[in-house]
Amino acid sequence: MSRLRVLGFALSLDGFGAGPNQSLENPLGERGPELMQWFFPTRFWRAMQGQDGGETGVDNEIAERSMQGIGAYILGRNMFGPIRGPWPDDRWKGWWGDEPPYHAPTFVLTHHARAPEPMAGGTTFHFVTEGIDAALERAKAAAGGLDVRVGGGAATVRQYLQARLVDDLHLVVSPVLLGQGESLMQGLDLRALGYACTRTVAGERATHVFIERVA
Repeated sequence: MSRLRVLGFALSLDGFGAGPNQSLENPLGERGPELMQWFFPTRFWRAMQGQDGGETGVDNEIAERSMQGIGAYILGRNMFGPIRGPWPDDRWKGWWGDEPPYHAPTFVLTHHARAPEPMAGGTTFHFVTEGIDAALERAKAAAGGLDVRVGGGAATVRQYLQARLVDDLHLVVSPVLLGQGESLMQGLDLRALGYACTRTVAGERATHVFIERVA
């Protein structure tokens, strides 16, 4: 049965999943790339960029596993781009160029309708205006029995957690303090929602925390 999963979600020690003031120049917000310093040195990341080499330890192994068995993705609109409000046109097609890293149907939550956007490599962006339940229903139908991954951002992950729809939550806690930004846990009581931490794994540059819905 298809599961809804949040995998490889980077989090600062003070609970922020992105920096403040997202813009075209700062897709992860100001200082947001500091959250990803566990990922950028891995062999997996370098291969995605067409580069050789990279580290092959725990962080790399977990990064590789986070992309396996996924048949569809759900993204918040800010994960797709910096544009707010009605779409001025269809020219913006995401942060990733012609071939996004998803290689699967990807459902973008938005308040403003837009036609599907097929991309190279098997990704098609579908824009969902009916909310998180509709996006999940469509993603599961498109996943073909594989799992659905919520790719972020923090507000989108928080909505799915609040609704108790997330089955697995994998946080990558990086040893940085952002001070401000997009808080993941604000307003959440994961224990009351039936979640529990089931294991932690020390990586080379971050700590991997695995949380599951157990009740």
